[in-house]
Amino acid sequence: MKILVCISHVPDTTSKINFTDGDTKFDTNGVQFVINPNDEFGLTRAMWFKEKQGATVHVINVGGPETEPTLRKALAIGADEAIRINTPATDGFSVAKQLANIAKEGGYDLIIGGRESIDYNGGMVPGMLAKLIGANFVNTCIGLEVEGEKATAIREIDGGKETLKTSLPLVIGCQKGLVEESDLRIPNMRGIMQARTKPLNVKEAVETSSETNTVSFEKPAPKGPVKLVDNVEELVNLLHNEAKVI
Repeated sequence: MKILVCISHVPDTTSKINFTDGDTKFDTNGVQFVINPNDEFGLTRAMWFKEKQGATVHVINVGGPETEPTLRKALAIGADEAIRINTPATDGFSVAKQLANIAKEGGYDLIIGGRESIDYNGGMVPGMLAKLIGANFVNTCIGLEVEGEKATAIREIDGGKETLKTSLPLVIGCQKGLVEESDLRIPNMRGIMQARTKPLNVKEAVETSSETNTVSFEKPAPKGPVKLVDNVEELVNLLHNEAKVI
């Protein structure tokens, strides 16, 4: 089985976020970047398929040279090969188009991506990628088994879980639950040394257009002061008349 894991290069959740150029660009100064958490769950599951079923695992990212340390970390975790598509990740559709071009060339059986990245939270790339390459698609995936050309997936739905049976090629949008946080892997020294010798191939982008454009960014409004109340009646009154949530 040949697996492609899509890796987003995202700011660490502990980073302090700022914007420049009139709040039209993200300020990367002093920001630590990491593998997108949803993608890391997918990568960990791919490593399970590699170890248990002999799968080959490639990782891919759309971005400039600044994303290569993130890809190297994925290689240190155990991926066999990395691919960087040399173009900025401008919007979901253009990213999906770039990924689809490589996916078609590579003949992958299983493509794993996070259901969304934690920076833009678009949640659209895996679905569009599946459509572009003509593969089956399961979103919000929290369980996956593959036997031969058949796959059994479990996805999270409102109020419960749904089990689906499908066939390869398959694209999934995964999240926490596909593996648990305790299963995530920290690269060891041996893995880091091996990652230096593994191929990281840079591919030039295909011509495409962005369907959306970022106009500006805005930070969430600061939280208001805390108001302490002495009794339930006053709390209910505030929730009803001031907060208007009941």
